[in-house]
Amino acid sequence: MVDPQHLVGTADLSLIEAPVTWHAYMICGFASFGGILYGYDSGYISGVLGMDYVKKNFGDAVPKSDENPTGFMIPSSRKSLITSILSAGTFIGALLGGTVAEHIGRRLTIMLSCLIFAVGVAVQVGTETVGGLVAGRFVAGLGVGGVSATVVLYVSEISPRKVRGLLVSAYQWAITIGLLVASGVDQGCKDINSRSSYRIPIGLQFIWAALLAAGLFLLPESPRYYVRCGRMSDALRSLERVRGQPGSHPAIQAELAEIQANFEYEKQLTNNTWADCFKGGMSPRGNLRRVLAGICLQMFQQWTGINFIFYYGTTFFQSVGLKNPFLISTIMNIVNVVTTPASFWMVEKLGRRPLLLGGAAIMCVCEFLVAIVGVAKEGSQAANTCLIVFTCLYIAAFATTWGPAAWVVVGEIYPLPIRAKGVALATASNWLWNCVIAVITPYMVDENEGNLKVKVFFVWGSALFLCLLFAYFFIPETKGLTLEQIDKMLEETTPSTSAKWKPHDTFAHEMGMLEKTQSSAVLGEPKLGGTTNDNANAEARGSV
Repeated sequence: MVDPQHLVGTADLSLIEAPVTWHAYMICGFASFGGILYGYDSGYISGVLGMDYVKKNFGDAVPKSDENPTGFMIPSSRKSLITSILSAGTFIGALLGGTVAEHIGRRLTIMLSCLIFAVGVAVQVGTETVGGLVAGRFVAGLGVGGVSATVVLYVSEISPRKVRGLLVSAYQWAITIGLLVASGVDQGCKDINSRSSYRIPIGLQFIWAALLAAGLFLLPESPRYYVRCGRMSDALRSLERVRGQPGSHPAIQAELAEIQANFEYEKQLTNNTWADCFKGGMSPRGNLRRVLAGICLQMFQQWTGINFIFYYGTTFFQSVGLKNPFLISTIMNIVNVVTTPASFWMVEKLGRRPLLLGGAAIMCVCEFLVAIVGVAKEGSQAANTCLIVFTCLYIAAFATTWGPAAWVVVGEIYPLPIRAKGVALATASNWLWNCVIAVITPYMVDENEGNLKVKVFFVWGSALFLCLLFAYFFIPETKGLTLEQIDKMLEETTPSTSAKWKPHDTFAHEMGMLEKTQSSAVLGEPKLGGTTNDNANAEARGSV
């Protein structure tokens, strides 16, 4: 027999958490499938721009050479525009997604984003011009931005705290799977000498959008969204579905009470406007502190240079004279997919902060080794081998650290009143810097522009050193805590001391809301804050 009134306020708050069921894994895991859209749409363009048919029909005639035997090349400005326009769309889509998710819910926002994405795909499939391809990728980007911002928010809000890091990491894994599938499709279509060479890779995206939208139609809405809207009956039913327990279970009652109490507490400090995201300065309770942490974390994730490999890997490997560039790109995508699941265990056992620190250090070393050896032995077999081996190690380090951990932290650090907007701002930052890197990279590495070639890895290595410093000074440890406990921890610690923080009370206990939750649930009135009924409370405790 468990009495939650006795447990609330004790140090071991895990005693009143609902057990983690396979039902919860399945719901959250499917929602993370949204990463497929992000990964595939980001990844297919690298191979498409390297196809002979695409170079001939979307590029310009140039003298033939060993690196370019076709005699056609897509100019850096055109390549930059085609690649980066997706990120411009996703930047806007992520911001819009944050607003829409507050009004119609997390689930419907994802479904609407899938529809917009499908429209963009249709435009790309039907076009035969650069302008049409650019327009289609922009519209598709609006959908991808909405999905990428809202899926992380949704999964973070419905996941049990003990496995929240694992389940959000599954989103990153889905991204890597999308990148790998795109690379494999490009590999299979690269020798087709017709419009099908690029239409097939683009058109397959209809499948991912349809599957995600259909699946979300059957999944529950986030209980935290319902609490935000004051729909406590719906919140209780949603918690029942995502936890696989009846509403009378004390763990469900305690969790619902804590969500509402935290929301009521946070409402006293902030409202639900974009301006509130930037209030409070850098004080422990300041929203600005958290928003800047999320924005900068996603910025630095992009400055690890990972999307340089996945956006321009094929054409870059061609430019430095590597044989079988399509195959090498596919191998690197396989490394990305195979190593990412290690983060499922690492993010929960080692924590978010150690992964970010260790990952930045390992990637920094790999980047500098590639650059140093590439400059010292330019064009040699040793330089090419070093490029392949250490780029694979660098990808493995990213896949197990900054790839998933950055998304996990972003989904955890915001208070409920501004959570959707905070996640949207962080995701928009990811896409903004994604766009910047996509725009400038061709000018840095192409032969007729900056011609840095492997020297570009000095840029990424230096950026990774800054990533390390940022993670050390600004990112706290959040593993093992509920989203409401993270709010309390951020008020009472610094990043360097956050790992030692332990829950010492709950918002529900401080605001006297748990007992009211129990009584109203027994009376069939799940709305919190009703009249306390001692006999009903006794009945609830005795029935557990």
